[in-house]
Amino acid sequence: MNLQIALDRFTREECLKILRETELFVDWIELGTGVIKEYGMSIVREIKQVYPHKTIVADMKTCDAGKYEAAQAFEAGADITTVMAFSADKTIADTLKTAEQYGKRIMIDLLGISERSKVIELQNMGVELVSLHFGKDMQAEGEMGTDLFSLTHGLTGLEVAVAGGINLNTLPGILERRPNTVIVGSAITKAGSPYEAALAMKGLLNQ
Repeated sequence: MNLQIALDRFTREECLKILRETELFVDWIELGTGVIKEYGMSIVREIKQVYPHKTIVADMKTCDAGKYEAAQAFEAGADITTVMAFSADKTIADTLKTAEQYGKRIMIDLLGISERSKVIELQNMGVELVSLHFGKDMQAEGEMGTDLFSLTHGLTGLEVAVAGGINLNTLPGILERRPNTVIVGSAITKAGSPYEAALAMKGLLNQ
């Protein structure tokens, strides 16, 4: 099970500092949409150069111009880029084709999706990796429930990541659903000791 660290709303220097403290425990490094909007593809290039053996996720949240934005991310060194599930079928198909050409991957962000039939439709299009996403604004109104997993439960051949205010208290309940990747942001990045927080998180994932 992968631990993905989400770096968002940080400066370049803060991103690098957090990674130095947590690199022993994180498998995937996500450069959040806010960081990419601030620094562009240069931050993706830099982090990939510093951590060439880590999987780099560019959280582009693409919803149009799929071929162009996917190529942008991959050429900068991203191994995975994110595409919104509500995008046009053509956009999703273009990003999947581009990923295949580069030998990279697309993660479809299910934020805002409530129908399981949509996930099945995406899988039929060739989608193999999705993110169950309890959004930042939704987190302000309460904790993520495990009902999100009903979107993907029982679907074979689908790799599932989960994100949304996950912390040490909520992680055990999420782990019962056996996602492939757990995405953690502020519970690590804003902890008094990101090192200790990442160590504890990875310890739970490895149990």
